[in-house]
Order: sequence, then structure tokens, then C-alpha cells
Amino acid sequence: MPVTAVRIRDLRKTFGAVEAVAGVDLDIGDGEFFSMLGPSGSGKTTVLRLIAGFERPTSGTVEFGGRDVTALPPFDRDVNTVFQDYALFPHMDVLRNVEYGLKVRRVPRAERRRRALEALHSVRLDGMEARRPGELSGGQRQRVALARALVNEPKVLLLDEPLGALDLKLREEMQVELKSLQRRAGITFVFVTHDQEEALTLSDRVAVLNGGRIEQVGTPAEVYERPATEFVAGFVGTSNRIGGVCVRPEKIHVAAEGEEAPDTGLSDTGDRHALGTVAEVVYAGAVTRFVIDLESGDRVVALQQNLRTSSMDVLGRRGARVRISWHEAHEFHVPGTGAGATAPASAS
Repeated sequence: MPVTAVRIRDLRKTFGAVEAVAGVDLDIGDGEFFSMLGPSGSGKTTVLRLIAGFERPTSGTVEFGGRDVTALPPFDRDVNTVFQDYALFPHMDVLRNVEYGLKVRRVPRAERRRRALEALHSVRLDGMEARRPGELSGGQRQRVALARALVNEPKVLLLDEPLGALDLKLREEMQVELKSLQRRAGITFVFVTHDQEEALTLSDRVAVLNGGRIEQVGTPAEVYERPATEFVAGFVGTSNRIGGVCVRPEKIHVAAEGEEAPDTGLSDTGDRHALGTVAEVVYAGAVTRFVIDLESGDRVVALQQNLRTSSMDVLGRRGARVRISWHEAHEFHVPGTGAGATAPASAS
């Protein structure tokens, strides 16, 4: 059986009358990149703080490697945390920032210097040892914070929205760096984010939280392609309701009303189609989003790659009559989505 790095059972945390965490069960595997995804107030950061020991649970247990650590303070848990604001010491240079935890633990000077340099090398900050945090870019500061956490060789690394303060391009670059670093280090990462794309990009598995409870745990593909609840279907990406089923925007092809749909490579008996009018067009460079009002009364969003089209081409389709198509293999049912739904689109 796979080794469990973190096990949580019936974890609950109340703040006055507010139940921030309402009975969470989780098993996080050794060496896994595990993300907790949810909107503000969903309980994801509180769960992370309970794992770290910064908060004591109202009830329930937290185990590391089979050892109950529920009552232990943070410094007695084999865990380190990286925060969004990095929490670096501005008066210390990079090397002393990274060495700090080892110094507190009274690791001999020569060993802590060696380990700090190795940690900086692992995050590609060789030659930055003498700089202070104020002389670094946001991405470099984030990597110093990672090095400071990794130098203590924790079994579990907790990351509380560590990329949240970065601009989009740097954030995307650091996502690649972070995943690569986790693979090289081979330790368990527990990552908190409200960014759906970030969770899908980085994770081996994702837990989607809402209202202090877990709605679904699964691989990124499972959570996206087969959401277990209506909340997951709406929060992780965009879901279109067409009749009694849901279809993701990128699975829908948009063509002129009289134009034939492209071959999907799937069974012809599963082809679906519907007619409608383009209500809005959003050109986003690489892709275009079409908002389409169907004759059935449903409104859907379709996503199209701009392989050979320009903004003038796609923006000119506003108000046009179109035929949308998709395949039944790309449909999914979510509890609650059938209530009050209009009749399903016809099969071609």
C-alpha cells in the first residue's frame, strides 16, 4: 500500500459560531503534490494551518506518517510552511535567511552553510547569497523562501498561496519551477490556492473545498472532466448546461448555421447539435469565447482556438446564427443540474 504522509480524520474547527472546517477527511501520499482548491472562506487555509499546528482543531486528528501530531506545536512537527508574503528577514542576506532555521536548531556552522548553499542551488539562486531580500525580484524572493523551508529537510512542505503576489507571467514561470523542484526534492507538497488553473497545472491530486467541507478529491483530469457536484462543475472551469447534461466550452464546436461540424473521430451516433445566436464574442488572443443563446433557451459558452483567425474575423460573428456541436462522450451529469432544465438538444 502507498505510504500516507498526512492523514486527517473528522477535522473540525470553529471560530465562535462559525464552523470554518466541518468534518474533513484526507489521505495525502508520500511524495505527492496535493492541492487544496476553493474560494475565499472555503476552509482551505484553515486546514493548512491545522496541519502545520498554527491552529488547534476543535475536534479530529492529524497524523504524519502514522504518528498522531494533533496536540504537538509546529516546531515538533516535521513540516515547514511557505507563505504568500515569504516572511523573509529584510536585514539579513539571502544566505543567512536560508541558514536561520538551522541556526535555531543549533546545527554546526559548517554544516548549515553547506546545506544552505545546496538549498539555494536547488532553487537556482547560486551567486545570490550576499543579496538582501529588497534587492531581489518577487520570483527570487519566493525561491529564497522555498530554499529556507527545504533546508530543514521536512517530510511535508506546506504552501499557502505562495504565488499569489506574482504577476501572471512570473506566476506561470514559477509554476513550472515549483513542480520541477517538488519532483527533484521528492517530498510531499500540500499547496493551497484559489486559482483553478494553477491547481490543475501543478497537482497530482486536488481537493475542492466549499463551506468547510470537501466536495471532491481526485486527479486534475477527474475533477475537471467528471466533477462530482454542481459546485465543482461551476468552480473548476466553466460548465455549460445543455438540457439535462453539462459540456465544457472547449468541447463545443461553433460553425455557421448551414456548415457541417468537423469529424470528432468518435462514433457518429453520439454527435449532438443545437442552433442559436451569438450574443457576445470575447477575443483573448490565442482563443475566442463565444456566448451563444440557443433556441432551447439555454445560454452556453464555447471556446475556439484562433489558429487561422484574427480579431476582426471573430468579432464580426456577433449576432450571427450558428450551429454548435459536441459529442456525447464529452457530456457529464452532475447532481442537481437536471432540475428545471429544458429539453436536451437533438442528436444528429
